[in-house]
Amino acid sequence: MELLWQGLSKLVRDPEVLEITLFTLQVSGTATLISVLIGVPVGFFLATKVFPGRNLVISVVNLGMGLPPVVVGLWVSLLLWRSGPLGMLGLQYTPMAIIIAQGIIASPIVTGFSAAAIGQINPKLQLQIKALGASRWQLIWLMIREARLGLLAAVIAGFGGVISEVGAAMMVGGNIAGHTRTLTTATVLAVNKGLFDVAIALGAVLLTLAFIITALLTVSQQKGRYI
Repeated sequence: MELLWQGLSKLVRDPEVLEITLFTLQVSGTATLISVLIGVPVGFFLATKVFPGRNLVISVVNLGMGLPPVVVGLWVSLLLWRSGPLGMLGLQYTPMAIIIAQGIIASPIVTGFSAAAIGQINPKLQLQIKALGASRWQLIWLMIREARLGLLAAVIAGFGGVISEVGAAMMVGGNIAGHTRTLTTATVLAVNKGLFDVAIALGAVLLTLAFIITALLTVSQQKGRYI
């Protein structure tokens, strides 16, 4: 506890901490949003359509849900290096590189949870909605609304997956002060320097930030139980 208070006293005097916290929230939030825009439609498709190779695709998604972040960071780095296929974009060691890597990490998580949530809906409901003359978009909206609790769980899981990862952010972002440093990479740097009080304090800030965002999403999810 003493180390925690010592670290917090140092962080309060460091203006960079607020910048790192806001940057972490920015990149993790953007990556989560991208994963939702990709994962929910793909999950909906996998849950409602039958096609050859569907089980294989679902297996790949399930594998991606446990994909090690360092592996994602390695492959994204290979793509973004100057000699890589996307090297001409100049994205290596930029915030966008972190967003791309974290988006790749979160997308399978959101997809898998979304497919499971929509797959739990009674198939007869879809037939009833069609029988009432609903358009395709109305059908999609009603089914998403029916599965909203599970979809919010997908968002929570996706956000949790990206805000806590360090390997990919370190590899593709480079942990550059004032540019690509996140709370997780700053914590690793503090440990490497032997500043354990600062590392513990940064961990506490990260946990607090993750708790606040997750709590807000959870409140929204639980309100949905009574709508």
